[in-house]
Amino acid sequence: MPSSAELHRRRSEAVARGVSSMIPSYVSSAGGGTMTDVDGREWIDFAAGIAVTNVGNAAPRVVAAVRDQVERFAHTCFMIAPYEQYVAVCEELAALTPGDFAKRSALFNSGAEAVENAVKIARHATGRQAIVVFDHAYHGRTNLTLALTAKVMPYKQGFGPFAGEIYRVPMSYPLRDGRSGADAAAYAIGQIEKHVGAANVAAVLIEPVQGEGGFVVPAPGFLPALAAWTRQAGAVFIADEIQTGFCRTGAWFASEHEGIEPDLITTAKGIAGGLPLAAVTGRAEIMDAVHPGGLGGTYGGNPIACAAALASIETMRELDLAAAARHIEAVARPRLEALAAKHPQIGEVRGRGAMLALELIVPGESGPNGPAPDPQGTAAVAKAAHESGLLLLTCGTYGNVIRLLPPLVITDDELDRGLTLLEQAFDNLGASLV
Repeated sequence: MPSSAELHRRRSEAVARGVSSMIPSYVSSAGGGTMTDVDGREWIDFAAGIAVTNVGNAAPRVVAAVRDQVERFAHTCFMIAPYEQYVAVCEELAALTPGDFAKRSALFNSGAEAVENAVKIARHATGRQAIVVFDHAYHGRTNLTLALTAKVMPYKQGFGPFAGEIYRVPMSYPLRDGRSGADAAAYAIGQIEKHVGAANVAAVLIEPVQGEGGFVVPAPGFLPALAAWTRQAGAVFIADEIQTGFCRTGAWFASEHEGIEPDLITTAKGIAGGLPLAAVTGRAEIMDAVHPGGLGGTYGGNPIACAAALASIETMRELDLAAAARHIEAVARPRLEALAAKHPQIGEVRGRGAMLALELIVPGESGPNGPAPDPQGTAAVAKAAHESGLLLLTCGTYGNVIRLLPPLVITDDELDRGLTLLEQAFDNLGASLV
């Protein structure tokens, strides 16, 4: 088996420079809460493929379902010759997503595809064009979803021009705006009414907990107020649950924490145990407003990915992974809070379930957007963690947030080892973070 160094040499000659990786090691196997590279080094996994392998890598039910399906048939294209697996996934989504009303779903390949199609559906159903999104949002890398995404580097830089009729308003960000949920919502709604006009809004699109933007949890009341205004305006409220969905935050969907019933909800990542699958699920009258043939794609709802999704959902139910996410938070948050009390560079511990974050700041310094961010210290902690065998990710508009996204099947021992490595990274860097 080639070493990571040899694979890296081959990569440099074959893979485009624009495709980057977090660590220089190349994976040979993974399962539960660990990964092993081609040199035999074990890593504690606090990334889960960016919240994809919620049920763990090589989950037994998923492996069996994929093997069985690929032996029967790999592809027909649902738009040509349909199959039960696609229908069954849509039935599960109707049952699992928030809202006691008739729902329909359409399946796609990626989160960006799901978001793009949700926008198409909302525009078609309302006959309007304006889409409202938020500061710090991340919704994908296609041309339309880059317009929806807030962060310039590395996502948008040099790739314009972007799609039009996209309007950005302030997000509730308690550490930085100091507003209550009601006040933050009133301010955002005022901006919409002033700069867009309620009658022009096709949809309000928001992550219930922001992902790439920094795991920002809006202040209580912000989401319900936005959802209520959106419906009053005759627009569509779209929850982007691509990273937060499928038990990640301690509920099946993050919208449930504040009793939100989105008109449309986009899902991907954790839905299929590592296989590419995404969906738009929503109110039947909105989803069915699109004419036959208006939605679809060659690989959308591929039967192998659908089989994996059904097995993943069965695993989530059987193991009660929503409860597992709550347990991870119950174990991790006190240790993160203790770490923050010890290191003033940690400005805030936040998140829900197994979607937790540390925002690093420069103590005593502030700017127009609140505490001064510390992206250099964040990068140093991440580097130290990686060198010690802990795989974790950074994020945030300012590049100053460490995010924890372990597989929901991680063992207590693995979780403890990972948290210890994180604590050691902070302790060893010490005063150099200031």
